[in-house]
Amino acid sequence: MKKTKIIIKTKSKSYPIYFGSNILKITGGLVKKNLPGVKKICIISDNNLPKLLLKKLVNSLKKYELSIYKLSANEKNKNIKVGNKIIEYLLKNNFNRSDCIIGFGGGVIGDMSAFISNLTKRGLKFINIPTTLLAQVDASIGGKSGVNSAQGKNLIGTYYQPDFIISDVSVLKSLPRREIISGYGEILKHSLILDKNFFLWLFKNGKKIINRENDLLLKKAIIKSCKIKCNIVKKDEKEKNLRMILNFGHTFAHGFEGAKNFSKKLNHGEAVLLGMIVASELSNKKKLLQLKELLLIKKHYLDLQLPININKTFNKKEINKIIYFMKKDKKNIDKKINLILLSKIGKVTKPNKISLNGNEIKKFLNSYYF
Repeated sequence: MKKTKIIIKTKSKSYPIYFGSNILKITGGLVKKNLPGVKKICIISDNNLPKLLLKKLVNSLKKYELSIYKLSANEKNKNIKVGNKIIEYLLKNNFNRSDCIIGFGGGVIGDMSAFISNLTKRGLKFINIPTTLLAQVDASIGGKSGVNSAQGKNLIGTYYQPDFIISDVSVLKSLPRREIISGYGEILKHSLILDKNFFLWLFKNGKKIINRENDLLLKKAIIKSCKIKCNIVKKDEKEKNLRMILNFGHTFAHGFEGAKNFSKKLNHGEAVLLGMIVASELSNKKKLLQLKELLLIKKHYLDLQLPININKTFNKKEINKIIYFMKKDKKNIDKKINLILLSKIGKVTKPNKISLNGNEIKKFLNSYYF
């Protein structure tokens, strides 16, 4: 599988994303090409990654002064205290603005590595190497960095674009099916919000992608998904308006994750899949989305055995907790909850157009699911 490159252009920076299989071994060459002044690199790595992957990366960076900081990557460790600990480690080891951090892991590692790169001496070089499908198609792109607060997810953060991204399909081979489904949720989201033809292609090929039957199909889905997100980020880097459409399903999802205390009982992609189907049901109830389109989305969920019933994950008593965390969402501008809904497959409502109070959402969840 040959290497493919796309350029993401934002107001603050333009940078390449490299796609391919087994391209981890050329990381050193890409650092030399894109960041010729770098001498010192710190890899912030997910402790759960297969040792062979880290070894491949380390072998490609032999010409650099290298340090490795391993972190158990989970939502509970994604906080300001852990971030500060890593910053102190970098300062103690005399990392300067000409030096580089590589985030090597999933979305938690990518978010934290970008956050730390931005804050340390007001900006170190930063390379993102996402190792989960979810991070490759979504979390690694767009420059969002951040950590969680006790009040909710990603409430402390900045925007900090990487110098480049390496998206290696071969590193996904070690992922369990649950993680592939989690990443597929974000791919599906990109099709639902902006590209019906992509949705119909996924409708046809989704099972092969999830079952890892064809890496070329997987690569195509990843690149297409990235292009959709890149086009949105290019137009609205700091989420002032258009970029908010990427939050389709996410306001519910963050409520679901918060209600489960950001635990492994429900991962981010599963929460997004549940959030999108709930948002689609609500879109239909609000007479925005036609029933035949809702049924098409539901059929895709059922065909691929994607998470679809929130009452299998939550009980009625947890609704208040879900609403509490939805109210904490960053996109809310008053006491109401801002939502992105579907007007049809491939088209969503405009940001800030639909906002409901907590009681309306509570009533909807009760009537539809409990």
